[in-house]
Amino acid sequence: MRGTVRKISMPRRFIIDLMHASIGVPFVSLRRPLDVRQLLEARAAAVQRPGWAAIFVKAFCLVAKDEPVLRTLYSKWPWPHFYELPVSIAMIAIARIEDGRDCVLMLKVNEADGLPLTMVDAVIRQAKDAPAEQIPSFTKILRMTRLPLPLRRLMWLFGRNFGRQRANWFGSFGVTSVAAYGAGELHPLSPGPFILSYGVVEQDQTIDVVIRWDHRITDAAMIAKALTRLEQVLNAEIAGELRNQRQQAELHAAET
Repeated sequence: MRGTVRKISMPRRFIIDLMHASIGVPFVSLRRPLDVRQLLEARAAAVQRPGWAAIFVKAFCLVAKDEPVLRTLYSKWPWPHFYELPVSIAMIAIARIEDGRDCVLMLKVNEADGLPLTMVDAVIRQAKDAPAEQIPSFTKILRMTRLPLPLRRLMWLFGRNFGRQRANWFGSFGVTSVAAYGAGELHPLSPGPFILSYGVVEQDQTIDVVIRWDHRITDAAMIAKALTRLEQVLNAEIAGELRNQRQQAELHAAET
């Protein structure tokens, strides 16, 4: 059957390279509904409601701050070893439109646990709408993706096998979701060691969270404990920050 030959766009070429680099990572998944009742109450009353991506990025960073294994990479060169990072580096999947086509690019955010939630949210929102050349992460991705295939393969090989470069390229964890388009359980691939995805808020005020991880780094018991701690952080630290934000806004309004 005759078909139509279409050129592969730069963002789609990046995804192809990303999937090639993900081959061989022994991922295991754990899904659990998290009770986010207190977080929902605080978010509903917030002056500025942050997006769920920002909430989960900061919450996971707070959990990883006390759990070094969640900041650990597996590296093959110069010999197989673990590489522990001092801070968390998030890689967030950003849905965009480039050249009239839907695509996904990865936004890098360092040390989100030390940033105000409003700032993390602002960075993510900017990445959705700003020109790609204004976002350093996107510029790096597209510049590299324009290289010939053999050179790209060589650079990806180098990037995913040295601990320091692996962190620069793929971060310590990724966050992605299709919740904005309705319910659905996503099990993504990545060269990175941990990937968090989340669903929609259910009527019982729970939200399904899936963590996929490189089984060479840790086991299911550690991830189960991390999900329990994540639920606590969402309803305590994150909800508390939203309440404080509202209180400060009300105090400022009263003073003026």
